[in-house]
Amino acid sequence: MIGTLLRRDFGLLLPGGRGGGGVLPLLFFLAVAMLYPFAVGPDAQLLARTGGGVIWVAALLAAILPLDKLVSADLDAGLFDQLHLRGVSEEAAMAVRLLAHWLAFAPLLLLATLPAAALLGLSGETVRTVLLGLLAGTPGLAAVGLAVAALTASLRGGAALAGLMVIPLAVPILIFGAGALTRPDPGALLLTGAISLGLCAVTPFAAGAAIRAAREG
Repeated sequence: MIGTLLRRDFGLLLPGGRGGGGVLPLLFFLAVAMLYPFAVGPDAQLLARTGGGVIWVAALLAAILPLDKLVSADLDAGLFDQLHLRGVSEEAAMAVRLLAHWLAFAPLLLLATLPAAALLGLSGETVRTVLLGLLAGTPGLAAVGLAVAALTASLRGGAALAGLMVIPLAVPILIFGAGALTRPDPGALLLTGAISLGLCAVTPFAAGAAIRAAREG
């Protein structure tokens, strides 16, 4: 049952899926990388110095875009009621949804980082650090997004509220992930990964409780 649910969620969240929001975040991410050089000018040193941080900010903002697709439609359709009747807890369903969301979102973002880095003129070492940071940080971004989407799924205007809530909650990931670009030691990347792991561990329970409250209410 869990495998079937993972395939179903992954298929929906992939770009081109019925509920997929993967194309829009990807295009937004690349658009930021394309427009930023026009905003700051052709100074190659400035672009190289600030480009890594711009990629991180673009990744955070892109992660907000698919939040309205994550939970609310299935909650309205009664999917979680059906899963409950089949013995699948809300926590298990949210853990599967978190994995599917990350698989549908993060690999595409990591691939898009390569042309974005080329547009910004980043060095090979900086690109490597950015990729490692995003690999460590995107699970946390996915976890925060899913938790907030579950908490706001039953509220009117929940999508806009979710976007406002995600940004401050994701700031620690942004600070340490982008901070790794200015430090030669791997401490910031390790902290980014630790924060992501903590968020991934807590999110299924927080999101599951929110879904249960919305379903029973």
